[in-house]
Amino acid sequence: MKQSRSFNFKKPHLGISHWSIGIVWLVVATLPFLFMIFMGFKTPSEQITDPIWKFPENWQISNFSQVLNVIYFQSLANSIIVVVISMFLTVIIASMAAFAFARLHFKLNSILFSLIVAGLIVPIHTTLLPIYILTNRLKIYDTLAALIGPYVAFSIPISIFILTQFMREVPRDLAEAALIDGASTNRIYRSIYFPVSRNAIVTVGIFNAVTLWNEFVFAYVLTSSPGKRTLPLAIWDFQGQYSSNIPALLASLTLSAIPLMLTYFIFQEKLVSGVMAGAVRA
Repeated sequence: MKQSRSFNFKKPHLGISHWSIGIVWLVVATLPFLFMIFMGFKTPSEQITDPIWKFPENWQISNFSQVLNVIYFQSLANSIIVVVISMFLTVIIASMAAFAFARLHFKLNSILFSLIVAGLIVPIHTTLLPIYILTNRLKIYDTLAALIGPYVAFSIPISIFILTQFMREVPRDLAEAALIDGASTNRIYRSIYFPVSRNAIVTVGIFNAVTLWNEFVFAYVLTSSPGKRTLPLAIWDFQGQYSSNIPALLASLTLSAIPLMLTYFIFQEKLVSGVMAGAVRA
């Protein structure tokens, strides 16, 4: 009888070069954010006279309180509403379309999938004028609804592409077993493919949320009143009003980055799992 061989896989040893690269990358990624935080606590005079990396002599919390009193909460609420609704609609539409492309066989499957993915190469700002005209005709200009439509439309191609590739890796045995038990196509999507794809869905959601959170041009063109401004526009208005107060501007940028950082720290495990999904096949 042949003896079975056992293989012991050891974790790769991280040498000095790996640690050096990791430390350099950590410094490169961290220093700009630390600079932004420290500058937010300085006075305008310190910002001009002191060296850039010098710690503030008098930590000015007033810069942050000024931002919170002027723009932050209303604009934050608008950004959260627009991004959350856009991501909800994007995930539902993209996951259903990805399920159809991955598991349903119909005549125009590959052609439709190629046309949707081709939307990734279309510069989104070339559609700015038609969207502006459409929002005026629909009488939704200067509302949050005017932003949700374009945000969903431009998030769908990359979302469908990622989710389709992920769902194609789901074993067919699961769907076949459900069909034998009498499950409908809709039930297979809701009970099997959607839950199994949660890591990829989180990845798609965070990826698009970061893009939409920082989106400026469509929000600038499709809204005009201060009460409908999103956070990037509020920061832009703040810069216009306090153009010489750089520390206050950096304080507003710091506050605007906090929600995204919290979201990443909460979902970082699922984000990494979603990015790595499908990289190694059984």
